[in-house]
Amino acid sequence: MKEKKVALVIGAGSVKCAASLGVLRVLRQAGIMPDLVVGCSGGALFAAAIAVGLSVDEATALTQQLWTRDLTGRRNHRALLQALLPDRLGFNGRFGLRDDQLILQRLNEALGQQTFAETQIPLFITATDFGTGEQVVLQDSRLTDAIRASIAIPFVFAPWEVNGRLLLDGYLSDPLPVNVAMREGADVIIALGFESPFQPALTSPLRYVFQLSSIMANSMLKARLAFYHQTHHAELLLLMPQFRQRIRLFDTAKFPAIIAAGEEAMAAQLPYLQSAISESVVSKQYSVVSN
Repeated sequence: MKEKKVALVIGAGSVKCAASLGVLRVLRQAGIMPDLVVGCSGGALFAAAIAVGLSVDEATALTQQLWTRDLTGRRNHRALLQALLPDRLGFNGRFGLRDDQLILQRLNEALGQQTFAETQIPLFITATDFGTGEQVVLQDSRLTDAIRASIAIPFVFAPWEVNGRLLLDGYLSDPLPVNVAMREGADVIIALGFESPFQPALTSPLRYVFQLSSIMANSMLKARLAFYHQTHHAELLLLMPQFRQRIRLFDTAKFPAIIAAGEEAMAAQLPYLQSAISESVVSKQYSVVSN
């Protein structure tokens, strides 16, 4: 009997994507290793860490070192002036209100010149074509470039060019790119997704934009998952942890709780996953797990 191809898909969710390390811990303890990993937006960083073979502790240390509040602390003053005086200073698609030099430096220090060809597990990272809005699946560049493109949050970080295409945050085209795992022939898909948080108060133009973005992303997530359920035949196990406290963009101090939430969600569904892997025929299934 042919072995089932298992995929782990980590969707957009900023620091909440650390829940994937809890999922990974449960899978490794059960002797289950994904045959491929897909990452989007914040999930791209964790997907890369898993694909290159880091342990849970190593991946935690790496992401805590990389993902700190000062990443968005350096303002791009020229971009702000360009927004105010576009006719005088010029304006183009490479617009971002925050300087990205620190994040590039840290990604390069962590991953160097590693490419997709060097990962231990096949890796796919998604971004969005700024010109067409199409999903772009990256699998033949430097990992640093792919991650930088996938986390190009609109207005915050400028779009990033990879292989001649100007790319934006992957969540804009699909916040949970299950379709990539399906395209790669996965029989069983563990999809870790997160609803985008709503703003507690619309006290600035940026918060206003983020609120609109959350509405669109959450609607897209629900619509895409419903579509996949109706039209594809892979076993789809959807994990959407519900955290007991608000998780902000740079709350890396809450990593233990975030990882534990992923571990708990995966452990609850481990018998089901093991059954799906061992079954001789894959039946279409859509299972939602929250904790």
